[in-house]
Amino acid sequence: MTQKSDAIIDTTRLTYTVDEVAYLLNVSRGMAYQYVRDGVIPAERIGRRWLIPRKRLHDWLDGKAAA
Repeated sequence: MTQKSDAIIDTTRLTYTVDEVAYLLNVSRGMAYQYVRDGVIPAERIGRRWLIPRKRLHDWLDGKAAA
């Protein structure tokens, strides 16, 4: 992963990538993938890619339970 100290993440998109979530949460890329695979971070697998729905991530961060 490249250095993202000056990264700009478009928070208006409907989904984030695992790399973007790792950056937002200040965790390693590997840890973010582990959390996604374990179901800790809410995510959907689309083909070979993991996508994290923006609203579900923010609800999870705010402590709101999934419906």
